[in-house]
Amino acid sequence: MRSHEEQRQQNISQESLRQREAVKPSGYAGAPSSSSAQIAPSSREDQSELLERMLEGNNLRLAYKRVVQNGGAPGVDRVTVAELQAYLKTHWETVKAELLAGAYKPAPVKRVEIPKPGGSVRLLGIPTVMDRFLQQALLQVMNPIFDAHFSWYSYGFRPGKRAHDAVKQAQSYIQSGRRWTVDMDLEKFFDRVNHDMIMARIARKVKDKRVLKLIRSFLNAGVMTEGELERTEEGTPQGSPLSPLLANILLDDLDKELTKRGLRFVRYADDCQIFVASKRAGERVLESVIRFVEGKLKLKVNRDKSAVDRPWNRKFLGFSFLSNKQATIRLAPKTLSRMKERIRELTNRMWSVSMEERISRLNQYLMGWIGYFRIASAKKHCEALDKWIRRRLRMCLWKQWKRVRTRIRELRALGLPNWAVFMMANSRRGAWEMSRNTNNALSISYWETKGLKSLLSRYLELC
Repeated sequence: MRSHEEQRQQNISQESLRQREAVKPSGYAGAPSSSSAQIAPSSREDQSELLERMLEGNNLRLAYKRVVQNGGAPGVDRVTVAELQAYLKTHWETVKAELLAGAYKPAPVKRVEIPKPGGSVRLLGIPTVMDRFLQQALLQVMNPIFDAHFSWYSYGFRPGKRAHDAVKQAQSYIQSGRRWTVDMDLEKFFDRVNHDMIMARIARKVKDKRVLKLIRSFLNAGVMTEGELERTEEGTPQGSPLSPLLANILLDDLDKELTKRGLRFVRYADDCQIFVASKRAGERVLESVIRFVEGKLKLKVNRDKSAVDRPWNRKFLGFSFLSNKQATIRLAPKTLSRMKERIRELTNRMWSVSMEERISRLNQYLMGWIGYFRIASAKKHCEALDKWIRRRLRMCLWKQWKRVRTRIRELRALGLPNWAVFMMANSRRGAWEMSRNTNNALSISYWETKGLKSLLSRYLELC
């Protein structure tokens, strides 16, 4: 008779499979086509054949589909996602033989620097599409093994859990009276992961030595920076499919330590907040947790960014809270600043692009943004942002109407009387000032006909 833990793992596997779409991508040479991908292990002994389950046909097809859906830039070999199927047809048999023999060597990761607010940069790693494909296939068979044992209060990159759930859990702690937060920032977490420590934790549950060797080879693949190969003795590339799972495996020790101490916490990847009832308690917790993280996990805590403070003075996953009893979820000030900066880029009047293309890009960003931040109390923000966005578009349109005769033609087409047309067309005021004067002519209905979507309308629809 199966144990309770085995039944739990199988249930998690079945639930994760139900969440995946059933559409199958085109096949490729060498991949088995008839066997099903048995993702959840039925016993500890089965884990010695984890590589075979990784290479099963259904699992590989699902991995292929995920890689294609995620897209992304090519790695150091310049093979694109669109070329992956042809690449697999040519190289899959060789790659599969190397995997089974434990001789596969991943390509170095391409280093990309992404600017962060404040002038610093985030280092991203772009593996080749082949390595992304293999990592995704490996992730799909490893995730059920580890996820079943992760803390309930770990929300990052886990099936059935979202950032919204983490924010709402934090809100419930504040509502219960824990109105101080220990906001702990791990400095360059993905760049500082200790390889020996993460491999030791993986080896607790994975017994297939070929898989352990493969994971180690991904960690030690190296980084290609400006044509030069750098060795990677620590860290895991932020941007590879396996990195989130590896992060959760390492930080699971922190979750268990916090749970053992009876602390109330929420963690999303390396973003962790602990909620306490007083400032003094928070200061004690912060110092003791720093000692654990730096001593046991060999990670570095950024003391400048870590703090004990009121939750409404801190930011968590782009959100913050009001100081009322309900701890109403709100937009963090930095979230609004970043959003406005992006809008300024998309509505830059010096950007030579058609209005149709500008509105299309704008809609794509706005709908994605409000889709994520819909749980915040943001009705007034959305209303104000809609007005500001329309004004910036009017500014862009006025800039496009460079000549007086063009302005006369366009303003007449909008139905303005002649006296208003000639006065506005001959105005010497700048485009930003004229964007206010053309408010009535270029009204909300005008932009709706052009396809501009409203943040406020979408927000109310989602709420």
